[in-house]
Amino acid sequence: MTVHTVALDGIGSVDVTVTDRGEGRPVLLLHGGAGPPSVAAFASLLADRLHVHVYAPTHPGFGGTSRPDWLNSVPRLAAVYARLLAVLDLHDVVVVGNSIGGWIAAELALADRGRVGQLVLVDAGGIVVDGPPPVDIFALSPEELSKLSFHNPAAFRIDPTKMSDQQRAGMAANRVALAVYGGRPSVGDPSLRSRLPKVEVPTLVLWGESDRVYPPDYGRAYAAAIPHAQFQILPQAGHVPQMETPEALLTAIQKFVGTAAAP
Repeated sequence: MTVHTVALDGIGSVDVTVTDRGEGRPVLLLHGGAGPPSVAAFASLLADRLHVHVYAPTHPGFGGTSRPDWLNSVPRLAAVYARLLAVLDLHDVVVVGNSIGGWIAAELALADRGRVGQLVLVDAGGIVVDGPPPVDIFALSPEELSKLSFHNPAAFRIDPTKMSDQQRAGMAANRVALAVYGGRPSVGDPSLRSRLPKVEVPTLVLWGESDRVYPPDYGRAYAAAIPHAQFQILPQAGHVPQMETPEALLTAIQKFVGTAAAP
């Protein structure tokens, strides 16, 4: 685990905590609202099985980290990560993002045209689609949100009575950070869909068939907006496939990384 100080010209600087593992092609793995623990095991799986170097940052404000007041939107966080790639001097990066991490990944692909090589969006937030608005996740208890997030919620049931005070405080802080970056009640940017055609890198959109936070129509809209993007449903998975069906997610990413060619 390393802390990198990242500065944006004329705006400010922020410390970004990054856990990295493995060797090989760089992969930037961006977690969702569930925080760094939701991608920790999958980061190790990616590094070990794909023989890549996985960088898994903690979004400032999550996991007990600090967040400066100016860092208050997904585009600004994407700009921080674009600068982080430059600080680390990484090229041809595979960016993988889940939930709000997928939204950040999409904004990063739009902001940095030189270092991002491929994009993988996993049940990503950010896009606004026609029809009923998404569920207000901030109005739900952790247990209620868990029921919407998994194909088999019973296997991932959250029992608040068994959580420590520190765990409850960390979860509350994560929700505050999520609300700051994404806004509420719905986490999304009405302008994103119209900007996605400018994404120039090969893109894979993966979606859990049982995601009830962002149903599969959100994924189809993402894939339709990004030129030549591939769309794939992950069976028996919900909003966080990296936790529920990690092998299926790994297989899809491995096939894409091995076969996608730059346009």
